[in-house]
Amino acid sequence: MIRYVTTRLWQAALTLVLASIVVFVGVRQLPGDPALALAGEEASPARLAAVRASLGLDDSIVVQYWRFVVNALQGDLGRSTRTGTPVTELLGATLPVTLWLALYAIVVAVLVGVALGTLAERYRGGWPEWIANAAALVGLSVPNFWLGILAIVWLAAGLGWFPASGYVPMTTNPLSALYHLTLPALILGTSLAAVIMRQTRASMIETMKTDFVRTARAKGLSRGRVLFRYGLRNSMIVVVTIVGLQLGGLISGAVVTERIFALPGFGKLTLDSVFTRDYPVIQAVVLVITLGYVLINFAVDVLYSVINPKIRVGGTK
Repeated sequence: MIRYVTTRLWQAALTLVLASIVVFVGVRQLPGDPALALAGEEASPARLAAVRASLGLDDSIVVQYWRFVVNALQGDLGRSTRTGTPVTELLGATLPVTLWLALYAIVVAVLVGVALGTLAERYRGGWPEWIANAAALVGLSVPNFWLGILAIVWLAAGLGWFPASGYVPMTTNPLSALYHLTLPALILGTSLAAVIMRQTRASMIETMKTDFVRTARAKGLSRGRVLFRYGLRNSMIVVVTIVGLQLGGLISGAVVTERIFALPGFGKLTLDSVFTRDYPVIQAVVLVITLGYVLINFAVDVLYSVINPKIRVGGTK
């Protein structure tokens, strides 16, 4: 186990280094000049040169990258070239919003997807399966931005069940924060719930055909008990895989949902930094997302052996 963890840590470190190099070089190939955006269109050449010198943009890209790495290892991700605010403060203000939204959406998606998938397998050929399949088809087909607009028009503005926008910090009032995040989380988790439903149903159908299920049925266990005791547990491996792959995507892909519901999250910070060529913020955003993917994939590998002890990832024996 120690060898496996050490190997994964080296892989994670290498992934972060490569990602930082790609992003550092890539953002500097974007059209536009951050010094010009900061100094103004009417700035003189001397003013532009002074701004570039203050930002360190007149150094070679190797020197800039080395300075970035040294500062990052000390916890300094630089300052926004647009506002002058430390990047760590911007991340601390926006990342919790997106994390809570993504986690809430994951919980909603897992509960709805597993429930519908189990229902579809339990009543195969009946109307519950048709309803579950129809709900999954809608979740996969209809874009989130359209569902978000409809939800605001009907559920927020029409019925008044949820607020149409706004955010309350979780540390201030947890119940109010969850209330404000409920509608965005439902919209963000819709497509993921559809995927989980389809995969859960397919996994449970395959599990119910195995020999150990036939043996359990031969011993007198009811189909429903076998379904929940064996089929549901084995399908959790698929669910964990999907959640692990999609959680990072939800964190980085919540831009549209945050825009629709006016949430001050990671997505808004990302778009603003790209439009203004804010190099330090872009670099920090991508590194945080990369780190999130690495940690989530590592957690998924560990959860495999927890859910099913027969599964052992290479190197854990």
